[in-house]
Amino acid sequence: MTDIQGLLGDEAKNLLAHTAQGIPKEDLVLPGHDFVDRVVAASDRSPRVLRSLQALFDHGRLAGTGYVSILPVDQGIEHSAASSFAANPRYLDPKNIVELAVEGGCNAVASTLGVLGAVSRRYAHRIPFIVKLNHNELLTYPNHHDQIMFGNVQQCFDLGAAGVGATVYFGSEQSDRQLQEVSEVFARAHELGMFTVLWCYLRNSAFKKDGVDHSVSADLTGQANHLGVTIEADIVKQKQPESNGGYRALEFGRTDPLLYSTLTTDHPIDLTRWQVANCYMGRVGLINSGGASTGTGDLAQAVRTAVINKRAGGTGLITGRKAFQRPTGEGIELLHAVQDVYLDEAITVA
Repeated sequence: MTDIQGLLGDEAKNLLAHTAQGIPKEDLVLPGHDFVDRVVAASDRSPRVLRSLQALFDHGRLAGTGYVSILPVDQGIEHSAASSFAANPRYLDPKNIVELAVEGGCNAVASTLGVLGAVSRRYAHRIPFIVKLNHNELLTYPNHHDQIMFGNVQQCFDLGAAGVGATVYFGSEQSDRQLQEVSEVFARAHELGMFTVLWCYLRNSAFKKDGVDHSVSADLTGQANHLGVTIEADIVKQKQPESNGGYRALEFGRTDPLLYSTLTTDHPIDLTRWQVANCYMGRVGLINSGGASTGTGDLAQAVRTAVINKRAGGTGLITGRKAFQRPTGEGIELLHAVQDVYLDEAITVA
């Protein structure tokens, strides 16, 4: 097993011994081996969606735990192929992307329609596919930020996908249209028996004020999650919060002083707990993103993110660039280290 305490370093006690303040774990719907039976089966999801979700929870090293580790590789569209794969060009081949997810013990691989379609007959029965349907592309000049559909739900169904994914840039000028488009996509996916994953990202240059990026504040990301579950996302992907008080700093929207005085503290577990709470108190799983690769500190950072997610009541991690922008062996080691956090029974919900 991974030396989790060693990787956490000076933060180990603060992260592993913390008791959550504001929202107690007893109020949450927590992950577990019976999550689909205990929680999702009470919803309006069809038996086929339940089967697809169960396939996700039953795959990889975390099978049977109620937690998930997902490899996402859509950055060739979102950030350009050069910026994503120059460090490791072998991942320009879709086969190697899926092989990394398989060898890395992931519950699923999430990628573009083109990537997964290119190897679907070889791998769709070996690991659950999540097709990310909309993307922001950076070849338009000047660059702009908008998520547009690159395919349709029927294509995802035909290639054997277990789930579909999409992004809404909440806070952007295009968010209303994106929300409507994704809502229709998710409804159709459920009709065909696939589960849904929503990247609930905030995107607006005005969210950066006085040197602070409030697109990763707990109050604003929590509200993005709450909008995402409203269109029946089965899993929400969100960046882990780095601050709080976005509503106050930006002086817009509505909030309540109790959020800042009683329901949260400055502790990262308490801030992430607010994200979980906005996912219907955990009835919809929260997975946090692994973030960009920064080099030698990636392993420790990924483990830290996983510890915070698990102790906050989250459902797992979706780790991409930290895994595929390094030699394959190191990428597998990093994925396994993240999974070890969720396999470690000594690390419990705070």
